[in-house]
Amino acid sequence: MNALLKRVWIGLAATLIASLAAAVLPDRIQIADDGRIHLGAPATTPSPSAAAPTPESTSPPLARDAVDEAIRTAVGAAGLDPAQGRPIGAAGANSNGTGWTAVREKTAAQSEMNAICADLERQGWTLNPNGDRPDASRSHKRGGWYLLVSTRGKTQAPSTTSALTDSQTYLTLTGLRLNLSDIPLPEITVRIG
Repeated sequence: MNALLKRVWIGLAATLIASLAAAVLPDRIQIADDGRIHLGAPATTPSPSAAAPTPESTSPPLARDAVDEAIRTAVGAAGLDPAQGRPIGAAGANSNGTGWTAVREKTAAQSEMNAICADLERQGWTLNPNGDRPDASRSHKRGGWYLLVSTRGKTQAPSTTSALTDSQTYLTLTGLRLNLSDIPLPEITVRIG
């Protein structure tokens, strides 16, 4: 009985993990109708009516300095002074991550986030709508980097000792370099029952 219960829990955990991963990375993880989980880029069959590749597929890899500059430019385009916020991570500390955050008034944060996102798109960043909430966060991708632009209220602040007032929120840009295409992913079959 104990072994059976263990197998059931493992199956449920594997299913939950696979479902969450497929929701977060739909272009890398697919669950087929027969229950098989396919990891890696989906097998594509070119068709004559296929659309041209998106700019992201041909975008050259970006260095962290270029991402930092894109963040500063977008923040400036929103009418904010990049020096009034604070960078996330010191320059050179983590070559795969960067960002910027500032405390803003809630009434202005949404329009500032919209202006930042519009400038990122003007700079060639592609909107990545998977899992985004237009009123709270949006993500963009370019050159192996993903930028999440978000407004987070007091209850979701990074620190419980925050000095935010009820009328303030955080406006944050978080950049991560993710290159999953370099990782060979095997096909995994999960069968329950």
